[in-house]
Amino acid sequence: MSQMEIDRVLATIRSFSTQGTAGIGGAAQTNAPAQSGATEFAKLLKQGIDSVNQTQASSESLSAAFERGTPGVELPEVMLEMQKASVSFRALTEVRNRLVSAYQEVMNMPI
Repeated sequence: MSQMEIDRVLATIRSFSTQGTAGIGGAAQTNAPAQSGATEFAKLLKQGIDSVNQTQASSESLSAAFERGTPGVELPEVMLEMQKASVSFRALTEVRNRLVSAYQEVMNMPI
């Protein structure tokens, strides 16, 4: 995966993050901002995983429909969905690798 694709995925995640915080009103200002940030990050990560899962499920169902010979399901359409699922999974894996790397760096910092 190229650096440009990774940057694009990270930009998408950042845009999801800003969309999530833009909808929060003054009532969301609590005494525990760290907890709120952690839940926002967890929610954002879950949305990304769910999106990849949905893409893979769509690809799988389209592939099964093609194998059954369902009219209207063409091979190029199936291949395109499979590639979308593959790219989204690779992007998710790269994000996971970056998160693990950042976690390891933080854990190795001297106190």
